[in-house]
Amino acid sequence: MATTTKSNEKATPKANTKKTGSKPTEKTGKMENSEFHEFFVDELKDIYWAEKHLVKALPKMKKAATSPELANAFEKHTEETNTHIATLEQVFSLLEEKPQAKKCDAMDGLLKEADGIIEDTDAGTMIRDAGLILAAQKVEHYEIATYGTLVVFAQNMGHTKVAELLQFTLDNEKETDAALTEVAESFINEEAAAE
Repeated sequence: MATTTKSNEKATPKANTKKTGSKPTEKTGKMENSEFHEFFVDELKDIYWAEKHLVKALPKMKKAATSPELANAFEKHTEETNTHIATLEQVFSLLEEKPQAKKCDAMDGLLKEADGIIEDTDAGTMIRDAGLILAAQKVEHYEIATYGTLVVFAQNMGHTKVAELLQFTLDNEKETDAALTEVAESFINEEAAAE
């Protein structure tokens, strides 16, 4: 990185079209005013909305769960989701953007589906727990896809610290997905099939 900071005036034409002084920990072509940067920020607003609404839905899923193991997983996920929200707020700050939420239609639909599973299954059954895990893993897979892409976007724009923060959240989402699979396979799916 030390070699690029001295010669960035000639070597990177993108950098000298807008701002000439970039932070030493970032690439010079941050593209704050580019369409790609705007798209990136828009997608951050989308996942910010998703996380803020998920954190409200998880306690309902915990309450609906039959097994203590699943209830504990939802409680842990609630705590982690609060951390994800704080991390996104840090990302917005690093990008000098106001933390704003934009309705995420995908998460809205996934959370409505989770509500439907609760309504369509009997309380106290492993069928409900299996359905809740299904709903939660759909959410996790959406988040994994989103954070995975956002990490790559951040890397391509030279937002190194932002990419690191988003990667931490991505890794956590993958761990949560694996933990839900473990709960499902340990006994819930088998007991649901027997009901």
